[in-house]
Amino acid sequence: MTDMSAGRERHVHTSGTVPLISMRNIHKKFGSLHALKGASIDVHAGEVVALVGDNGAGKSTMVKVMAGVHMATSGDYEFEGKPVKITSPTDANELGIQTVYQDLALCSNLDAVQNLFLGRELTGSSFFGRRIQRAECEVRAREVLQRMRLGNLSLTRPVGAMSGGQRQNIAIARSILWTPKVVILDEPTAALSHSAAEQVGNLIRTLADQGLGIVVVSHDIHNFVVNATDRIEVMRLGANAASFRTGDVTGEQVVNAMVGGNEGVNLAG
Repeated sequence: MTDMSAGRERHVHTSGTVPLISMRNIHKKFGSLHALKGASIDVHAGEVVALVGDNGAGKSTMVKVMAGVHMATSGDYEFEGKPVKITSPTDANELGIQTVYQDLALCSNLDAVQNLFLGRELTGSSFFGRRIQRAECEVRAREVLQRMRLGNLSLTRPVGAMSGGQRQNIAIARSILWTPKVVILDEPTAALSHSAAEQVGNLIRTLADQGLGIVVVSHDIHNFVVNATDRIEVMRLGANAASFRTGDVTGEQVVNAMVGGNEGVNLAG
C-alpha cells in the first residue's frame, strides 16, 4: 500500500493555541432520539481532523451541527475563541465554514467554471443587465486551482466527462473559492480509486499547509484516514470514544475504538 503521507509533514497543533472551532458537550435530540450525547471536538488552523465512527455513531450529526444544518439542543460552540450561535448554513458560511457533501452537488452538463460559481456568479452592473462575467470567473477559477496545485485541470470540459477524482477536486475548489477558514469534507474518497484518493489526500494537505482547518468524515480508515490526517476523533453512540494523534495509531486500533470491543479479539477476527 502506498503511504499518502510519504514526503509530507504532519501538523499537530501547539498546545495552548486557540482553535478555529471548539464544540463542547454537544447534545442533539430528534424527538425521542438522542443522536449526540455530550460530544466535543476542536479544529485548529493548519490541521486535518478525521471524524470517524460506525453507522449511527453521530459523526454526520456532529458535522451538520458544525455546518449549521442542525442546531444543537444544548452545548457550547466557539469560533476563534468567541461563542457563536449558528442557526443555518448561511451563518456558518459567513464565519468561514464551507462544507463539501458526498453527493458533491455538481451539474454534469456544466463546465468547471460554471460549477465553481453556480448560484454565486460574478455579474456586471445592472445597466448592462447583470450579464455573467465569464472572463473574470475564469481568472478567479484559474487562481484558485493554481492555489490548489490543480492548474492542469480543464476549465471548459463538462464536469460529467471528468473522473471521480477530478469532480471531487472541483467540489473542493468551489468550497475554497470564497476563502474559508474551515472546510468540512463528507466522505471525500468514497467510490474513488486508490490513486485518486491519494490525490485528494495531497490536496487536503495543501489546504491545511495554507492554514485552513480541515474536518474529514470518512469510513476509509486504513487507506485514507491513517495516511492523510493529523488527528482522529472516534465517535460511538453519539459521544466521543477515543482521540488519537494519527502518527501514533494503527488502522486496527482506530477500528477497535469504533466498535468498542476487545482489541485482541478484533485484531484476530
